[in-house]
Amino acid sequence: MNHPSPALVYAALVGNTLVAATKFGAAWFTGSAAMLSEAIRSVVDTGDQGLLLLGLRQAARPPTATHPFGYGLRLYFWTFVVAVMIFALGAGVSILEGTRC
Repeated sequence: MNHPSPALVYAALVGNTLVAATKFGAAWFTGSAAMLSEAIRSVVDTGDQGLLLLGLRQAARPPTATHPFGYGLRLYFWTFVVAVMIFALGAGVSILEGTRC
């Protein structure tokens, strides 16, 4: 299986953290709700990278008696969790904003 390089995931984690901090600063400075929304999305992206790193670590474990084919599928589980988290947070924020008016 071709898994993403942990170095790439760490680079994305650092990049998303810096982008989130910049967006929060811009949201605070301008008072823009759209920029605040973007900043929150960047925080979610940062959390996603953490979950992918967890999946990569678990997928790299060697086979055992209870898992003779290894743990490679754990990466796909955590990738699925990331996708659900993105959609759930987006839906939650949309519902919250829709009911605030």
